[in-house]
Amino acid sequence: MSVLTTEPGSAPSPEAPSAPPDPGDRHRLTAVTGLAALSLDAMASVAYGPEAIVLVLATAGGYGLGFTLPVTLAIAGLLAVLVASYRQVIAAFPDGGGSYAVARTHLGRPASLVAAASLVMDYVLNVAVAITAGVAALTSAFPVLYADRLWLCLAVLVLVTGVNLRGIVDSARAFIVPTAVFVVSILTLIAVGLFRSAPVSTEAAAGHASVLAENGTTVGALLLLKAFASGCSALTGVEAIANAVPSFRTPRARRAQHAEIALGAILGVMLIGLAVLISRFGLQPVQGVTVLAQLADAALGHNWAFYVVQFATMILLALSANTSFGGLPVLLKLLARDNYLPHVFTLKADRQVHRHGVLALAGVSAALLVFSGGDTNTLVPLFAIGVFVGFTLAQTGMVRHWRQERGRRWRTKAVLNGTGAVLTGVSAVVVTATKFAEGAWLIVIALPLLVAAFLTVHRAYAAIGEQLGLGRIPDSPHRDRSLVIVPVSGLSKLTSEALTAAVSFGDEVRAVTVCHPDAEDRAHSEALQRDWALWDPDVPLVRLDCPGRALGRPIAAYVRELTAIEPDTRVTVLIPEVEPARRWQRMLQNQRGAVVARAVRRDTDAVICRLRFRLS
Repeated sequence: MSVLTTEPGSAPSPEAPSAPPDPGDRHRLTAVTGLAALSLDAMASVAYGPEAIVLVLATAGGYGLGFTLPVTLAIAGLLAVLVASYRQVIAAFPDGGGSYAVARTHLGRPASLVAAASLVMDYVLNVAVAITAGVAALTSAFPVLYADRLWLCLAVLVLVTGVNLRGIVDSARAFIVPTAVFVVSILTLIAVGLFRSAPVSTEAAAGHASVLAENGTTVGALLLLKAFASGCSALTGVEAIANAVPSFRTPRARRAQHAEIALGAILGVMLIGLAVLISRFGLQPVQGVTVLAQLADAALGHNWAFYVVQFATMILLALSANTSFGGLPVLLKLLARDNYLPHVFTLKADRQVHRHGVLALAGVSAALLVFSGGDTNTLVPLFAIGVFVGFTLAQTGMVRHWRQERGRRWRTKAVLNGTGAVLTGVSAVVVTATKFAEGAWLIVIALPLLVAAFLTVHRAYAAIGEQLGLGRIPDSPHRDRSLVIVPVSGLSKLTSEALTAAVSFGDEVRAVTVCHPDAEDRAHSEALQRDWALWDPDVPLVRLDCPGRALGRPIAAYVRELTAIEPDTRVTVLIPEVEPARRWQRMLQNQRGAVVARAVRRDTDAVICRLRFRLS
């Protein structure tokens, strides 16, 4: 019987049709639910991507706005390249990880950690930006809520986090309706607008000052490049599906590819359609009204349809944070598997939930929301830089992948990825340069710090592994003489249970009690010794006199003394504790066991065993 293996980074073989069904598949995504769960970020970007282009070109006046469609077509071309590239990434790296997985295999560890750090920052910022943008749309419609925008942001964050803790499938089902409403609304807006020769209404922009520059007659290459880079913010989220391939049902790679293609097609149609309408209506950006709102007003009129588009946009912007909750926990799992993050991120709860990744993302995002005060403009300059770094590294790695594979049409695929790497690399540089003074310098600092944190964790795990002898055959187990120390403060059923457990696994057992110098404590200690002698449990009671009021230090000192006298003896400290029947009763305990355990753990190498005596 032959065994088929797949090298890391190579395309996987088709999944065997006779493979048993995965019982966890019902908690994973289909192509449709995957589109709803992982594409909200990219879908919602049509609310600010075209506007970013228009605002830059507006500095060149009405003549500059004429380049809106060409710039959008260039972005749509880059989108096609990215979708084709990430479709290949999905096939080559079905375990997920996106640009991190590609860079790790083909570009080496430093590049992979830069890719991972950029993705982590982008995912976290996406949550904060998406929620603040959605709440900003709400407070624009209802200004009375503006003062409470931070609490509204935190409430939305709690909602999205709670849904994701129930599983990614539940989050997809919860968000599939608003996603569908938004997509249908935008496509309807475009379809109706194409049949309009002029705006049907301009009420939304009435009374608002134009931000169009006067006397602008020239458009230079730098301005076009800046508009292109700003509009590329609409491409954030394209990589999310490739990062979360393990979240799909089998065949995972095929379903993820279908979702990626659908995302690219829908996003491309919406971007180009909106750009066509901007040019057709001669739309000019104004203060206080979004470009999308003006387009809805011009195409549909200032009626109920206009408000449907606005509310659908608001809801999708707020919920687009869900993309990060679908992609980042999988990335954190891969980093933890490679020893760059704590291993707790590899754990899964019920419903295939990476609970620790979800909660970590929620916690950091909440801190960002508090830092920004719920203000979108504070966070936007930091957004989208990391994702371009990831795009560039992923496509550069795929060029090397095709050169190594040398399969059918490998040159064409390498040229495609190489072109995309150049375009996204230029965009990353331009976005960073143009937004540096606005706050992008924080990303420039945070990126190497995050990489340094990954390396620190990796070195710690390497040192632990070296001391544990991981990967090497250990010495055969042998039996040492064992001595069990049991701290006691009185006679009770708890004392009896502790000594019974101690004599069950120890060669020798000693009970110890700490005596302090005050008269009351000395009297209690003497009474305990008399009672002990009468009880006669066949276990000696050792009295440890302590001049101060410490409890743990005298026991730790006694253990050190025993270890020095008998270095070949295994010393175990068995700490008996009561476990109350109800949680609230734990505050009634004196925490003596925790104090002793902390002192012994800090000052000795003894084994600590905490015996829980459960009360009914």
